[in-house]
Parts: sequence; C-alpha cells; structure tokens
Amino acid sequence: YLENAEFRLVREALHERNLMLKNAPHYAKPLPTTIPIFKWWSGLFNAPLKFLNLTEKPAERGGVVIKLGLMMYDAFTGSQQTMPFHKVYGRDASLKLRPQLSQDIVCTATYYDAWMPYPERIVIELIQDAETANEQAMALNYMRASAGSGDTVTVTDDLTGTEYHLKPKVVINAAGPWIDFVNDAIGEKTRFIGGTKGSHLILDNPELHTATAGHEIFFENNDGRIVLILPYLGRVMVGTTDIRIDDPEQANCTDDEIDYMLKLVSRVFPNIRVHADQIVFKFSGVRPLPASDKSLTGTISRDHSIRSTPPGEKLAFPVHSLVGGKWTTWRAFSAQTAEVALTDLGKKRQVHTERMPIGGGENYPMNDADRDYWLQQVQHKTELPLDYLQHLFERYGTNAAPIAEFISADNDAPLTTLPDYSQREILYLIQNEKIQRTSDFLLRRSLVGMLGYTTPEAIAEVAALLGKTLGWDAAMLQTDIARTHELFQNKHGLR
Repeated sequence: YLENAEFRLVREALHERNLMLKNAPHYAKPLPTTIPIFKWWSGLFNAPLKFLNLTEKPAERGGVVIKLGLMMYDAFTGSQQTMPFHKVYGRDASLKLRPQLSQDIVCTATYYDAWMPYPERIVIELIQDAETANEQAMALNYMRASAGSGDTVTVTDDLTGTEYHLKPKVVINAAGPWIDFVNDAIGEKTRFIGGTKGSHLILDNPELHTATAGHEIFFENNDGRIVLILPYLGRVMVGTTDIRIDDPEQANCTDDEIDYMLKLVSRVFPNIRVHADQIVFKFSGVRPLPASDKSLTGTISRDHSIRSTPPGEKLAFPVHSLVGGKWTTWRAFSAQTAEVALTDLGKKRQVHTERMPIGGGENYPMNDADRDYWLQQVQHKTELPLDYLQHLFERYGTNAAPIAEFISADNDAPLTTLPDYSQREILYLIQNEKIQRTSDFLLRRSLVGMLGYTTPEAIAEVAALLGKTLGWDAAMLQTDIARTHELFQNKHGLR
C-alpha cells in the first residue's frame, strides 16, 4: 500500500484497526507478525519506481526497504499507537527465536497488526446490534434481489421461493464480488468489479505451528507474491493466491493452488514437510476489487469507493454500489455510505459508531481481575463451572452471559460428535442467530468447519438438532444433510 502511495488507505486502516481492538476486543486480537528477510538492499530502486507509478513489476524487498516501510507504518499510527513499534532482529537472534527458519535469511523484522479469528461472528453480532438499536431494522436471511423496475425491487426467499415486492427510497448494494450480478438482476447493467480469488489452506501440522512461535510469518514468495503462514487456534493457515475471476460462484481452491501453497512453506521453513493429507479445510474468497486493466493483480488498489447510479428511466431510486473495501476498514466505509444515504433521504446523522462496542465487546473486562469478577458474577446466576464459563467467554465475549443463562435453564448435554459444544448452546444459536441450514452453524456461526472438525457424524447430529427446532420432516432433514455434504466436499475438501 505504501509503495502504491495509498497513504490515505493506510492511515484509515490503522485508525480503524485500533477502533476494532477497542470496540470488539473479543473478536479482534493483537497479531505479532514476523517478516523473514533474505537480502539487505534488494528493491531499493524498484520501490520508488512503483511509488511514482513508473513500473508495476515486483522486486524482492530487502531489509533496508522493509525497515523504511515499517518506520512509515509506525509513524502513521501516531498518537493512537496501541501496540509496540517494530523491531529488526539480526540473523543469529532470529534463528535463536525460530530455529526452523531458513539459514539463508539475513534478518527478520517484527511488527504488530491485528487479526479477527471469528469474522463471521462479527457479522452476526453487527446484525443483532442493528436490530436491537431499531425495531424497524430487518435482516432477512437467504433473501435474494431477483428483479427490479420503476419504483420496485423484487426479492426472493431462496428457502421458500416466496417473492416480495419492495418500494425503496434508496438501495445500497453491498454484495461484494456479486455487486454486478445484483445490479444486473434489478435492471442496472454495471461492470464495477474485477474480482480476484484468494485461496487458503488450514493445516494440521504441529511442527509448523510450533515453528511460528506464535507469530504470523509474512513474506514474499519466490514469485514476488506476498504470502502468509498463520498459527490459527491450534491449526496453521497458509495462503494466499491472487487470481482474476469473473463469477464468484466458481471460486474453488484448485489443485494448482494447493500445490503452490504447500510449496511456499519451504521458502521460510525448508526442513518442515507439509503434505496434502494434512489439509483439514480449504477455502476460496473473492476480493471485490474495482475493475482494472492492470496486468498484475497485486497492484490493483485495495481502497474502497461508492459507485452511485442516480434515478433514471429504469429505476426510480438511486443505487449505491460499494466497491472494494476489506474487513479492516468496514466501519469507515459503512459510515461513508450512511452519509450518502442520509443525504438522499434528507436526514442528518444522529448516532456515531466510532466508539460503539460491538456485540460481546460491550462491557468487556480488559484485565484478568475484571474478567475473573465478571465470570464469578455469571457463575452466581447460572451455577455453571468456571472453566466452562471461561470457554463460553472466549467464544462469545460478554454475550456469553445470556447464553450461559439459557444453557442453565434446562438439562443440557455435550454433543457426541462435537463435545466442545452442548445441545442447548446450539439451540440458543438456532433461536437467536437466524440459522436455517446446518452449514450456517458449521461455517458461519462457529469455527467447526474452518478448524476441520466437520465429520459426516457431526453433520448428522447438528442437522437433527436444527431439524427438530425448525420443524423439519424426514425429507427436509435428508435434503439438508445431502446439501451440507456436497458443500463441504466440493468447496472445502472434506473427504
């Protein structure tokens, strides 16, 4: 970003990252990140050429360029510095900290960022917060914009096939890589998105997990692509690719990508062997980047913008399409979009979100003493064991309190296939988090799928709980189980 002169984006991203650490401390965590460096002077001339937009060609960044970049990175945090500044370690010190690192390094650099191990849970908590803030707010799951003309948009319930005809004053298209598909469906032909696919692997490789020493390992692969090795709740995430793709529905992690990601590990940990049979989960996402004719996907801007289509002959209302963006800057992008919509509606903002806690981040205890006191208060109400409450707290933040009260209100038992979860915990999620399919729980309300704990038996057990709660008959239950098997086999590599 700095090489591409995207200073505003860097400043905004760091500001928003720090807000996330404060507003969602249960789901946003500090992330120490280490960069293995193989040369001192490489890229010294290429970096300014990229900055001046005189070349797109990547060149390996050496220690001097990375040091300058990290100094700028620290400077951008300014008075908001919430984590330590970067440090550079010589070769001997680096190998002492991580003996498995390549002997070819000249040094390493460590800086602090943040990560969100539960991004889908942040989504659901934002939805819940919105519905709590205003009873007129409605978040409808499995609803698709299917047609539009004049003053009307038709949305279709994909679970029942029922159509609803809405007469909006403003439409905000936040469909990410599906933006152009949604606009086409409602009658606006656009080509705003030039998506790129990013695939990742989740590995069960304890040796690699230990070798990271708790840090994300962030480096340039042999082809110049920035890649990562991330310790991920007992597993290891490896990624990522950056491949142009037109239809996000076709995003799959291919055999070539798997081979690429398995091989990149040897760039920094040459003596650790990773194998395809250690893959417990694979996934692909599509970055909603702006359409671009740049030859290298890595040079396409990661900034965000609002592309507005005014009312016209086809549609009687404005459509605002949200192009680009990423998790780090979601709140700022949302605030900017809200200002545009408020202007359309002739209204003024009454609430600001910069200091607004998110979900289980509200009243979150920020030190051990406060956490212990919070847990004791919940235990007094529920009589659940402290270690179990600690487990719920790590999973849900302060939202663990109402979940614990629900669990303690009736007889409960752990799942046979997923003993980390109990029947009443999942029942609470079904009743309160819009779960309609087994895959909703496995992939979007928990990390069961991501961490590779999904088995045919687990699918059947969760589906039975869901079916009983939602009143499914035997055919509906079998349809859901078959759909879940197909999804995990085709998209995520479940054998």
